[in-house]
Amino acid sequence: MKRTLVLVLLGLGGMLGGCEEPESIEADAAKRPGFREIVKSAKSKVFPAVVYIKSLRESHEMGKKITSAVLGSGVIISPTGEVISNWHVVDKSVELRCLLSDGRYFDAKVIGTDKDTDLALLQLQLPKNTKPLPFAKLGDSSVLKEGDFVMAMGAPYGLNRSVSIGIISCTRRYLRRTSEYSLWLQTDASINPGNSGGPLVDTHGKIIGINTRGGAGMGFAVPGKNVAFIIDQLRKFKKVNWSWTGLQLQPLKNFNKNIYFKGDKGVIVADTDPESPARRAGIRKEDRLLSVNGKALNALHDEDLPAVRRTLGLLAKKKPAKVVLQRNGKQLTIELTPREKGKVEGEELDCPRWDMTVKAINQFDNKNLYFYKKKGVFIYGIKYPGNASNAGLNEQDIILKIGKEKVTSLEDLKKIHAKAIKNIKKKHRIPFTVLRNGMNRQLILDFQRDYEKE
Repeated sequence: MKRTLVLVLLGLGGMLGGCEEPESIEADAAKRPGFREIVKSAKSKVFPAVVYIKSLRESHEMGKKITSAVLGSGVIISPTGEVISNWHVVDKSVELRCLLSDGRYFDAKVIGTDKDTDLALLQLQLPKNTKPLPFAKLGDSSVLKEGDFVMAMGAPYGLNRSVSIGIISCTRRYLRRTSEYSLWLQTDASINPGNSGGPLVDTHGKIIGINTRGGAGMGFAVPGKNVAFIIDQLRKFKKVNWSWTGLQLQPLKNFNKNIYFKGDKGVIVADTDPESPARRAGIRKEDRLLSVNGKALNALHDEDLPAVRRTLGLLAKKKPAKVVLQRNGKQLTIELTPREKGKVEGEELDCPRWDMTVKAINQFDNKNLYFYKKKGVFIYGIKYPGNASNAGLNEQDIILKIGKEKVTSLEDLKKIHAKAIKNIKKKHRIPFTVLRNGMNRQLILDFQRDYEKE
């Protein structure tokens, strides 16, 4: 579960003698029989569809392949066993097991994921003639208002099933670096590690969000309206085919940075990524984008940015789009041709005996390395103690050559590694040429010692 650093405002309380502390709205409402029945009814519609997920995940951060358990939640959305969860619950999973409310458990497979919105669609592997499963329906999150009661369901800390109640604290929360295409629903209902992927439910018994992150009394869920769109894309394509323009945007008004542009129309270009469609189209820093293909692009505040990015992200690939912008007081029309965003993270590989792991360079995940080499492999993790660390190899080193063979892909490195291990009795020292902070270095890796057996 991801954590968010927050500022907690401490108030003075209990200072006035003889004054009773006012009862909370939630406690007052909970005493009313009508409210208790509403909560009970809403819970009964969704709670049976909540699943506890145990994901066995392969990770390579520590310099070798490690299998560990990730605990999370999900919710069944069809009688045939479709399950919504979070991307970070099932990412890099090699085995998924789901426990239902009635005690049955099934393996599951991943249908599709989207890292940008942290959503995943799974399919329970049901035996033939399995009866239709309990499922819940997605609701309309756009009608929510601050103060509306909601329930967060899931398996916090792996405690099978749990439900907590609270209110919607904010319907349009913008979180920097995690609001690429979607805002968040903020709630004070408890969302703890393990709740990830579980449903946020309204008093009508509808899923109005998918719990994703929380801490310090605040929880955040992906709004149901956005969930519905993403799940539809995952059903059809197993991924979301986002388009990439390379535009970095900023709103017209930014209180925190004290930056204000005149007017209330358009969105400002903060920068464009190198070799991106936007830069090739001639779009410049501080241009004011007004529309694309006739659709207005307006971002007065941070909260408006995800909708603009989503509009650009859904443009047709390799098809020119007409962008109207304003530059130095003049209005221009420019043709912008987006391309498919593709993978946002490179694949990983374990290199036993070398005591390190490697990863493919990806322009979205490793921008600093992509600056030096557009296609290649870098050292992702180093095992300590180990042969790679003894050789002086470092994480983030870009591997250019091993011996006399060039390395441009994981497949290249995989073949070189297999050959080296096969001939280890004849030769156990091999030179590595790496690029570190823009400078070439040559290091000798001696992999005669087997640290795994020590």
